[in-house]
Amino acid sequence: MTGIVSVLSDYVCELGEGPSYDQATGTLYWFNIVHGQLLERGRSGATKAHDLGQMASAIATIDDKRQLVFTETGLHVRDAATGKLTLHTPVEAENKGTRSNDARVHPCGAFWLGTMSKTHEKKAGAIYWFFRGELRKLYDGITVPNSIAFSEDGTVAYYVDSEEKLLMRVDCDPATGLPTGEPKLFGDHRQNVGNVDGSVVDRDGILWNACWGASAVNAFAPDGKLVRSIPMPVTQPSCPAFIGADADRLAVTSAWADQDEAQRAADPDAGKTFLIDFPVRGRFEPRVLI
Repeated sequence: MTGIVSVLSDYVCELGEGPSYDQATGTLYWFNIVHGQLLERGRSGATKAHDLGQMASAIATIDDKRQLVFTETGLHVRDAATGKLTLHTPVEAENKGTRSNDARVHPCGAFWLGTMSKTHEKKAGAIYWFFRGELRKLYDGITVPNSIAFSEDGTVAYYVDSEEKLLMRVDCDPATGLPTGEPKLFGDHRQNVGNVDGSVVDRDGILWNACWGASAVNAFAPDGKLVRSIPMPVTQPSCPAFIGADADRLAVTSAWADQDEAQRAADPDAGKTFLIDFPVRGRFEPRVLI
């Protein structure tokens, strides 16, 4: 597998997260969460940074002119041309101690949203469901919500509390994205090096996961079995996204957060965003319905 991973963007993020690819414009978006920056890399290959004025971690396409950005105060409609943000639905806006974290759009257009403590306070976060203006809390008592991802047909959702390292699977209503049963264990990673971070699911049902702290992107079959592991040139890869005209490659964000000087010196590419040039049967993110 050596030689298939290269730097896609050398813009260094303390906490790079939330990559999402817009196939209509050929643009990859991602976030430098703790610095309140939205990063954008289009077909020109240049990376632009947009200062949002608050922590943010996820973006979804509404239509050709608007996006939905998940921030520490909630869901904001973003004018794609001007970058102007307008609050649409508050999410824990009254709680100054929490912020947004992992999130992903279900195939039906619902948005699953994870929140967590800014200081990593245990069990201070939650996972919400948002669809057509309605917001519901699905799961609470979560420390670091991650790995929110869905099967292509919308019948299965995945999520993890990275603190617990138990990757969960739950049946969903494909028409609404709401759980239809209790979460079941998909993978117990408590004995493994690193933490389960962001994930995406391809057309074959393979879950591609960034393993924070273990320098790897791991691929798990629908039965939870590890089928591939791709070494990464950074210690803390954080989240993958399918990119390209055919969604057949992976972009992976990373971070230098929580590293001391010696660790940073030993991890010189930490915080950059990478391309895994290995063919995958990916799929594009659905549009969110607000």
